[in-house]
Amino acid sequence: MDDFVRDKLKEWGLSEWENNFKDEGIDEESFYLLGDQDINDLFPKKGPRLKFKAKFGLLKPHEEAAASTELPSTSDKGKRKMDRQMESNEVHTPHKRQCDNETRASSAEAIILSEVKAKIGVVLDKLRSQNNTKLGAFVESKVLDLETKKREIVGVFGKTGAGKSSLINAVIGQKNLLPSGSVNACTSVMIKVEGNMHTPKYEAEIEFITTEEWKDELWPISQSVGDHEDQDPEDETVQKLSAVYGDEWNKKPPESLMDKKYFTEIPEFLYSKRKNLTYDSPKDLSSELKKYTRNETNQGEDTGDTRWYWPLVKCVTLKVPHNHLLQHVTLVDLPGNGDRNKSRDQMWKGVIGNCSTVWIVAEINRAASEKEPWEILESSCHLLGNGGECQRIHFICTKSDIEDDHSTDVPDIDILKRNANVKKELKKEFNRHQEIKKHFSDKCFKVFTVSSREFFKRKLLKEEDTEIPKLQEFLEMLNECHSETLNYVSGAYGLLSLIQGASLGEAVAEKTKVCEDLGRNLYLQLDSIKKEMEETYNAFEKCLTEGVENSKNSCERTLDSFLHPRRKSGRGFHKTLKCLVNNSGIHPRKQLNLNLKLALKLTNSIDETFKNTFPNDGESAPFNSVIREFSLETEKLIQNYKDVELQLIFLKREEEQIKTKLNKVIREDKKTIYRSLIETIEENMQEGYNTEFTGKDSLLNMREKIKEHVHDAMNNMFDRAKDVMLNKLKDLMESVWKTLEDNMKESIHCSLLMEDHSIPDVSEELETVQEFYNKLKTSSNMKKCTEARRQESMKITIPDT
Repeated sequence: MDDFVRDKLKEWGLSEWENNFKDEGIDEESFYLLGDQDINDLFPKKGPRLKFKAKFGLLKPHEEAAASTELPSTSDKGKRKMDRQMESNEVHTPHKRQCDNETRASSAEAIILSEVKAKIGVVLDKLRSQNNTKLGAFVESKVLDLETKKREIVGVFGKTGAGKSSLINAVIGQKNLLPSGSVNACTSVMIKVEGNMHTPKYEAEIEFITTEEWKDELWPISQSVGDHEDQDPEDETVQKLSAVYGDEWNKKPPESLMDKKYFTEIPEFLYSKRKNLTYDSPKDLSSELKKYTRNETNQGEDTGDTRWYWPLVKCVTLKVPHNHLLQHVTLVDLPGNGDRNKSRDQMWKGVIGNCSTVWIVAEINRAASEKEPWEILESSCHLLGNGGECQRIHFICTKSDIEDDHSTDVPDIDILKRNANVKKELKKEFNRHQEIKKHFSDKCFKVFTVSSREFFKRKLLKEEDTEIPKLQEFLEMLNECHSETLNYVSGAYGLLSLIQGASLGEAVAEKTKVCEDLGRNLYLQLDSIKKEMEETYNAFEKCLTEGVENSKNSCERTLDSFLHPRRKSGRGFHKTLKCLVNNSGIHPRKQLNLNLKLALKLTNSIDETFKNTFPNDGESAPFNSVIREFSLETEKLIQNYKDVELQLIFLKREEEQIKTKLNKVIREDKKTIYRSLIETIEENMQEGYNTEFTGKDSLLNMREKIKEHVHDAMNNMFDRAKDVMLNKLKDLMESVWKTLEDNMKESIHCSLLMEDHSIPDVSEELETVQEFYNKLKTSSNMKKCTEARRQESMKITIPDT
């Protein structure tokens, strides 16, 4: 035994066990390799063993990573099962072996979570049976907070024919799931693809808009189109009505179009229920889904009596059986920006704001020159970046096995060389879009050149050259980052430490002293947070004040350039402006948003400060990391207050839990704060959009009405937007500060000052859960190292050509 081990045991109040370590020859190196059974042998008595394990579990992450990877278990059978399942967290090749390892690790975590929940259930029963109302009620309330469920959302954008559906099918290994292949047909509704971890069936859940929402769309559009013979088949109104009603809609009065006979296949629509489909094969499900998701009314074919219900569908959720890539990840096939239907539009904005990653899909032969993908990204970046939580943009070039528009039989070296050049060009193009770069840095942007066809057939390219495996590895990384089990076990470990500590004795004098120290530390930390928040508020106020002045000075010029676009004829722009006026200032198909244009000076003024205050990158933390750095310094206090060590362990775990909870609150509320600028402008602009103009001078009248409204409103409109944002920011800061104060004060009181009697012994449960916690922390650290290596391997390197 060396000085390091001797000093550690002395520091932890366990010097009387030095001889055991000396007899076993434990030095510094072997100390960090101690496993659970080793610790059990060194400490035959449970009390000292629990203290040692608690200390051992609070070592630094790099020290924990060297600790034993033996899994605890309440039975030999369970231990052997989990040992096999979590034998490795390293990345292995080939890809199939890697997938198997990820599945085993995931199953092992599920077993751990189940075991810990069972232990907590036993403890709650003990508390209830002994009528410990104060402590029991506190623990039960904290147990409810342990459940944390969040899915990583990957949004998939792309124009018709770009290959979105084929890409998703290839990445999740389901060739026939999403319908694809038709040049003219397009996906017209939002489709979410998730894992079905409960049954072996392929399932779909179809959510409809309400009948009232359809009526709101139906009456105005059916009346405006009228009985004209020269209807434009490309018109969105005509397409929607023709899809649901066929050719007869134009011959019927509007009130008859809600007759039940039109909805015999979808009675759920009439009763605001969801329609569920279940099939054994993806192909059968895909075939049935077409009528709910695809716009195929424009293909020049006779579709007979077929009805297409996509105008009535709000969203479709597909569930793929036992797909480990989708366990904690949802892929969302997104239609274009915005929708006339309010509920669909709100859902679209909500999903966009929740995306942690976006895939922009374009054919490789047009990727560098095509405007639409970049227009989609530019029009959505405010919802993804400061108004969302997106950390990564992946530009995915599809059909990378095709050298030109006609040839598919070319050497793979030519294909790879062309793909490398495309990556270079797209990197340059990204740097030209300053509006996007305000929200996303270079390291957020990656390019992939994929071939879904070659991934399945492998005639020209090797599997890794299709780059589908890279995207699969990325989804695996998202699943690995999921910390539901660790969060729950960490909280459970804290609660059991609290109960066991309370059961061991009074130690009144120590409790009083440690409460004073904790109270002092708490208010020092809260004061630091308040100062940072005040500085943040002042910075926002200054930026917004400048933004208001810039907005007022440039407003009429901005409006004039928008209402009189260059190289646009009056007749052509009339249709565009009418659509925009009817849709609250937004033209979904053309990525035009007048409200956003008017708010641009305001958002520009705040963008950099906002991004620094509420970063999405996963490395920084809100409010200059002051909440992440919040600490009651319980580790230091443990050295001075040995008799309340378990209570202090609880407070450390509680500290982590409340910070995790607050970060989620901040992440959601910051979206509302940022979007409030544009939403306030949109609300103020409604009066300018509300008047219906027809006839010869309708374009002139629409322009004049909007100009007049902006001229009258701008003196108050921008000040109002500033005030709304600052009020929402202030509310968030006060809520965060108050929540942190109240929760920590309550936890300190309940752990050290609450008087309860007949508190049950939970040492057995605590020992098991603590071992699980230590194992998961080690596994988590190993995963972080693995993720770092994957991120490195996914960096795009462009060879010299």
